[in-house]
Amino acid sequence: MNKHEVELLSQEIEMLMNERARLLKVVGAAAVLVANTDAKSLPDSVVEAAEMLSEMLNSLPEETLKDALESVLAEPDES
Repeated sequence: MNKHEVELLSQEIEMLMNERARLLKVVGAAAVLVANTDAKSLPDSVVEAAEMLSEMLNSLPEETLKDALESVLAEPDES
């Protein structure tokens, strides 16, 4: 690789790391929302979307979910 290619690759990696950080914050905020939502209090039209979000969060690797919660300064529920 020449110097220009290395620089482009470095920029791409930095961009991807920044995007990952932003996505982790979104996931963390969604996890906090799900954890603090009582499904019984939601309108029926929202329950399906909330269940889908919960399933997607639960399908994440544990380490990713932990990173996401840490990115929004939330503590994982130990139960």
